[in-house]
Amino acid sequence: MEAELLTLASVAGTALVNVLASETWERGRDAVVGLWRRAQPDRTADVESDLVEDRELLGAGDGRAADATTPSMDEDPLRAATVDAWRARFVRLLARHPEFAPELRRMVDEELAPPAQPSGRQPSVVFNAHASGNSRVYQSARDQHITER
Repeated sequence: MEAELLTLASVAGTALVNVLASETWERGRDAVVGLWRRAQPDRTADVESDLVEDRELLGAGDGRAADATTPSMDEDPLRAATVDAWRARFVRLLARHPEFAPELRRMVDEELAPPAQPSGRQPSVVFNAHASGNSRVYQSARDQHITER
């Protein structure tokens, strides 16, 4: 599988869990269920029930919406596990149906994107990285220059 599709699956998993923990979760649910309905109709009911269950597990179904006090994935292992599960599910979907990559990209940009910020406020940026072994992670919201010898 191409690295680009793996990255797309990862972004989609993170964006979906962020939406599940928000007040606008129905939009994300409808988009994901619609994608599965077209790609793998026999799995649509399972996907829909898993979305509802994951929302409840994340505590978002009890009337709390995600906000600045919502723990990050590093602080909440259940949230991190939920993201990993959806990433894996998107990877499997794209492995079987790579032709749905453009639709998944559009869904991430339009349906799973956070709502527009009120004017005058800067949107927040959240970076997640996991390094192991001797690997390195470089993250930047803007310019980055790295010189190594």
